[in-house]
This record gives sequence, C-alpha cells and structure tokens, in this order.
Amino acid sequence: MKPIKNILLCAALALAFGMPALAAGNGKPQQAAPRESKRSTPDPVAAPRADEKDYKELSGQVVYQVLLAEVALQRGRNEFASQAYADLAVRTRDPGVIERAVEVAGYARRMDVVLDMANLWVQVQPDSKRAQQVMVGVLIMSNQLDGLAPRLIRMLEADRESLPANLLGLNRMFARSPDRRAVLQLVSKVCAPFFGLAEAHYAVAVAATSAAESERALAEVRQALELRPDWEAAALLQAQILAPKSSAEAIASLQRFADRNPNAREVQLHLARALVGEKRYAEARRLFEQLLLTYPNNPDVVFPVAILALQENDTVLAEAQLKHLITLDIPNKSAPYYYLGQLAEEGKRSDEALTYYRQVGTGEHYLPAQIRSANLLSKAGQPEAARRQLHEAAELDPKQGVQFLIAEAALLRDARQTEAALDLLERALSKQPEQPDLLYESALLAEKLGRVELLESRLRKLIELQPENAQAYNALGYSYADRNMRLPEARQLIEKALQLAPNDPFILDSMAWVLYRQGDLEGALSLLQRAHGLRPDPEIAAHLGEVLWMLGRKDEAQRSLREAQQKNPTNEVLTEAVRRFAP
Repeated sequence: MKPIKNILLCAALALAFGMPALAAGNGKPQQAAPRESKRSTPDPVAAPRADEKDYKELSGQVVYQVLLAEVALQRGRNEFASQAYADLAVRTRDPGVIERAVEVAGYARRMDVVLDMANLWVQVQPDSKRAQQVMVGVLIMSNQLDGLAPRLIRMLEADRESLPANLLGLNRMFARSPDRRAVLQLVSKVCAPFFGLAEAHYAVAVAATSAAESERALAEVRQALELRPDWEAAALLQAQILAPKSSAEAIASLQRFADRNPNAREVQLHLARALVGEKRYAEARRLFEQLLLTYPNNPDVVFPVAILALQENDTVLAEAQLKHLITLDIPNKSAPYYYLGQLAEEGKRSDEALTYYRQVGTGEHYLPAQIRSANLLSKAGQPEAARRQLHEAAELDPKQGVQFLIAEAALLRDARQTEAALDLLERALSKQPEQPDLLYESALLAEKLGRVELLESRLRKLIELQPENAQAYNALGYSYADRNMRLPEARQLIEKALQLAPNDPFILDSMAWVLYRQGDLEGALSLLQRAHGLRPDPEIAAHLGEVLWMLGRKDEAQRSLREAQQKNPTNEVLTEAVRRFAP
C-alpha cells in the first residue's frame, strides 16, 4: 500500500521540542513522524490484553476492518477509511489502532475525527509523550490555544536536559497561528515556570516581537542578556527590536555587545552590515577588515570587504579580495566574476574582462554581464559577434529577452544606425504592442530621428498603461521643452514626473530646462545645481554651463564645461555646449 503522510504538526512538534516520543508504555524511543510501512497490509493491533475477554474474538474482525480501510484508501475513499479506523479505535482502544486512526483522519482532512482520536489516545495512554505531542499538535492546528499551557509545561518538564533547546523551539509551533497576541499570552504562561533560564525570556521576546509588543519584547530580551551576557542570538534580537524605532540605537547596542565580546563574530557581521545600511562606509570597512584578519577565508567577510573597497574606489584591495573569493567554496560565483569583469574593463583589459563576464551564470548579474560583453566586442570592431552574443544570451535566459533586444538596439544606435535600431524594436512591438520597455525605448529612438509624432504616441500609450511611470511623463515633457514648444504642457508633464520621483536628477534637469525656456534663469540654475550635485551627468553639466553663460557668469560657465569635458570627452551634448560656450 502507499504510505500515508501525516498532515498534522507531529513532526513539527518533535522538531521544535527535539525530544523522542515514547512508544505505548514500553519506554523505547520512537520516531515522532508517522511510520511508513513496507508491508502490504499493516498490523496495527497490539498483543491481546488480559483485561479484555473479547479481544481474541475481535481479532478476525479487526484484521478484516483494517484490510477494508486500507483498500478504501488505495481507491481514494478517504472518508470511508477514516470512519472505519475511528470505529475500530473506539472499539479496541488499542494505541496502535488509535494512532493509525489519527493519521488516516488527517489524510482525509477530518479534523473533527482527528481531535476525537487524539482525545481518546490521551485517555488510553495519559503518560504517552507521543499521544501528548499529537494532542498538542491537533489543538495548535485547529487554533484551540486555551488550555494548552499546562500540557506544554508538562512536556517541557519531562525533558529537563533538553529544556533550553525546547524553549527556543516553542514559537515555531505557532508560526501559522493568526492571533499573535493570543500566542504571546500562551508562550508567556508556558515560559513563566522557567524564567530562571535566559531561553525562556528569549522565547517570550520572540512572541512579543511577532505580536508587535516592542516594549515587552525589549524588556524580555534584556532579561535574557542579563542571564546570558555573551549570548549573540539575544544581542541580535535586541538590535532587531530596536531598529524600526532607531537604527542608531540598534547599531549602538550591537557595538556595546561587540566591545564586551570581541569574539562575537555574528554580532560583528551584523554590525558591519548595519553600518553599510546607514552608509557609514568607512566604519563598516574598518570593521570588516578587522574581521578579515580573523576570518580570511570566510565569504561573508571577504565579499563585503571587496564591495566596500569598490565603493571607496580602492580597486587594488577590491580585485585582490574578489580573486580570493572565487577560490573559496561558495555556491554561486557570478557576483565576484561580474565585479572582476568590471574592474578589468575599467583597467582597459578587455580580453580579461570578457573572460570574467563569460563565467557569470544566469541570475542577477547575467544581463549586465552579457550587455557589457557585447559592448566590448562592438568597441573592438566586432559588431556581428556582439549581436550574436546577445542572441545567444537571450536563448539561455528567455525571460530577459526584451532587455537583450533593447541592448541590441543600443548597439545599433551607438553605431549610428538609429533607423535600424528603431526597426528592430518596431518588429518586436508588432508582437508585443503593450510592452512598456519597448514603448519607452522606441520613443527615445524616435526622438533622435526627429519623429515627434511617433515619440508622442508611444509615450502617451505608455502613460495610459502605466500612469505612475515618472520617466514617461519626463521624457514627453522634456521633448517639448528641448524643442521650445508647448511649454505649459511640458511643465505640467514634468511636474507630474517630479511628484512621482521628487529626487530624480534627470527630472530635476528637465524642470530646469522648462524654466530656462520660460526665462526663469535663476530658478533653472538652482534646480541644475541640485541635479548636478545628485548626479554629475555630462548632459546636466552641459545645461548648467549654458544657464551660467546666459546669466553672465561666463568664466564660471567655461570652467564648469571644461571640467565636465575632461571627465566625459565623448559625450555629444557636452561637446556641442563646449563648442558654443567654451571654445
């Protein structure tokens, strides 16, 4: 017969408590999960009992009813099988039959029968840990938490040796219970007799956190730390509780613990990551480098050191650590290969960069790695190889097919084949006429070709499909402003974009350009300075130089434009601005 899987929480309870169940009255350990019989016919009936005169007479009928129930299960008649086993359990009061009745009722999803059978089992074997576990599991599954505390306390007290671990597993049993406050009340009652242990306070703190009772959670976890001052798990939980209210307090609590416990690696790692989250990069890097001295082969240390070095433009340290990282036993090396490719590309080592990019597997870094590879091939005078690279990548990762297509169009555009690029996207749009990225990118190509009507129709369709798309409003508004046409409408569109993305430097640049066209030079300058501060893009720099020139600040304009050109010597917009204002 097919083994029947128990859908109750017995296995979860056994896992949570970490205690073996005892077989019916024999004191021998038994697996908490349901047994899978290899026999064609199970024999759940225990040896005949002297206190039941009719038991031997029942044996034949018992075997027949068991066979009948199992055949019913084989044929999918779960309800019939459940009722047959339940009747048999009531008549025989045999623990083995009762256990099987619980399993089959669970399989039939008859939770009322499961509860009845669990109650019967506890009556028949009040001292059976297995019966108690099943009873608790059934009550939890049916969300009947009232009256559970005494049962759980008895189960915890029965295994004093495993008590700390069992307390830590307590909350796992209630992971699916919807009433988190009721769970907190129950966990508090269960843990109260064991408050001399740090684990009891920790369990209450976890329950309180889940119930959004942060003050109670904080008090309990601090009590746990008083009892176990070097307990990293409690220190991490305390920081987790503090973080939503004050990240600074959370970081300070981790720092204090780390100062008192210099070997607390997990706390130090979390502290360093928290510092990164707050953009305190220098502090984070110092801490990670200290950890690196102790754990030079730990990927959780090596990788952040490399990334922080990249953040601070320390390419030597970054490359050394990334190369070390790919020698370690880590499941996915795509990220270090990708960043090594970037470093090689920035160092003008194109062949080396291509080698690294080719080792990036599908996932987060696959798309940018393939696009960068294609760009390198195109710059090396191999445009067909570049396009072939993108086609092959799209076959390997078809979910990113549109993005690879857009990348191919960008290659054509950069090669001054803008018409061909637009045709490529047009063919794709004929198959996916409402694909947002294709609509946006084709609109930008139409703008380069001066096809304003096509630009407008594509962006208006995109706005209709995605009314919260700030970039669509911005692109349409800027196209009007750049042509010095329909300025009131352009301003309205860009104001909408700013409402959706108030700190986007390119949208700020667009609004500045509208103000410039409308004659508000001071307003334009203020927005351009803000945009350039957020992102020193060459086109923003070109606009800034032009506005400075028109304000009569010609020396400042020329200096600003020349500095920008040194950093971006090939940008066409900037080059034109330099030609006009800083020859």
